[in-house]
Amino acid sequence: MHAGVTAGFRQYAALIDLSGARSIAVEWHSDQLSQRPAMDPTEQFFDDAFGKTVELGNRLAEKHDNADLWDIADGLLAGAIQYWLYARQPCGNPRCEECQPISTAEGRLSELRRLAAQFAEESEYYHSPSDSNVGRA
Repeated sequence: MHAGVTAGFRQYAALIDLSGARSIAVEWHSDQLSQRPAMDPTEQFFDDAFGKTVELGNRLAEKHDNADLWDIADGLLAGAIQYWLYARQPCGNPRCEECQPISTAEGRLSELRRLAAQFAEESEYYHSPSDSNVGRA
């Protein structure tokens, strides 16, 4: 994985409106994004893909009032996994050091799990006030 790819992930200040049972709106503060230093292309591609995925989820939720948000999220995740697996095919050179960690299906799945855990743990939504292991006073 290219260095710095997750830097953009941490740049987003996302806010979810939970006032309604089905209400979801994720936003990022464009004024903060425009004031930060120029990103390298890897970070820009990451930020763009991340933002467009969130926008797509929001559009689908708005368009289909009766859709279950979990179904939308699962579909987005399934599509992202499909694309990731397609994009992470090894180059075919058995001596390629960059492709070594993903040179088998098991290696690709291991890398996918590692990234999924990393991105989840970096998300401000990783912990929820409704988690069953949250203390209540």
